[in-house]
Amino acid sequence: MRVGVPAFRAEGVFKNPHVQSVLSSSPWRRRAGAKRLAALGVSSRTHVLDLPEGIRLSGLYTAAPAPRADGALALLLHGWEGSAESSYIQHSAAELLESGVAVFALNFRDHGQTHDLNEGLFHSCRLQEVIDAARAVVAHYRPGRFAVAGYSLGGNFALRLALAAEAENLPIDAAFAVCPPVDPSAVLRELETGPPLYHWYFMKKWRASLRRKRALFPHAHAFGDDILRRDMRGLTQWLVGQHTDWPDEEAYFGGYSVAGARLAALRVPTRILAAADDPVIPIASLRGLQLSDAARLEISAHGGHCGFIGDWGLHGFAEQWLKTGLIAVLDGVQ
Repeated sequence: MRVGVPAFRAEGVFKNPHVQSVLSSSPWRRRAGAKRLAALGVSSRTHVLDLPEGIRLSGLYTAAPAPRADGALALLLHGWEGSAESSYIQHSAAELLESGVAVFALNFRDHGQTHDLNEGLFHSCRLQEVIDAARAVVAHYRPGRFAVAGYSLGGNFALRLALAAEAENLPIDAAFAVCPPVDPSAVLRELETGPPLYHWYFMKKWRASLRRKRALFPHAHAFGDDILRRDMRGLTQWLVGQHTDWPDEEAYFGGYSVAGARLAALRVPTRILAAADDPVIPIASLRGLQLSDAARLEISAHGGHCGFIGDWGLHGFAEQWLKTGLIAVLDGVQ
């Protein structure tokens, strides 16, 4: 495993992890991302992927205004309760499109207002449908080169896609993960004991998602508001017991954990970006990873959760890191 320090440097108030984390998902940064895409003159189109077992997932495809000769395409994966239009996805898409890389930003099940596409609820162990979505994107757009990149939970999915690439015959040339939850059990403990803001933020979004699902499929999701009033652990226990085959929440967390030596078999060139001051992802879980020689972990002193913002223009280091790393792989210099 190669461990390094990224070039990102935070100054002043940007050394505060909570400033970083809040700005990352702020409406100001999202508007800035939308403006960047508009300035490129590109237009995205919604593509609903019809997958095995009747599953349907939706995403946004955007062609590069000046495509690379190798026809590169990146599959971008958002975080939990984010979407294909999350600010970090928009900024990442803009960086890649400027470099000639086409983008497919996938919505996970029940994200990005796609709750009507599937009756069953989203949970983080639904890796197979994301594998199938990646395969469908490759089959439809036929990229010459193909990469996956994700933020937070999307980073966890990107790592699992890279790990499964050989067995699933996925032609992944490179994988990138920003602030991935490698040990979900440790993340929940962090949310339970850390600043209440983050637990409140995620629970507000999760409860809203579940209410929308209940309204769309009342026959299948007749849970009461008493269920929604549970805290994150309690609601996770309900989800696991009612909608998965796992015996309890710790077994469920193990189902999508990539902690310890689970990534030691990685063959796909993989880069992971993390922040030592992340208030959501315990940095010890990332430092404890046992990675293959194909992977590189970079830990910044500052950055918060998926922030890495350097100025009040809300320019982010993470999307530049992603672009630079991917272009290096595509050009054969890494």
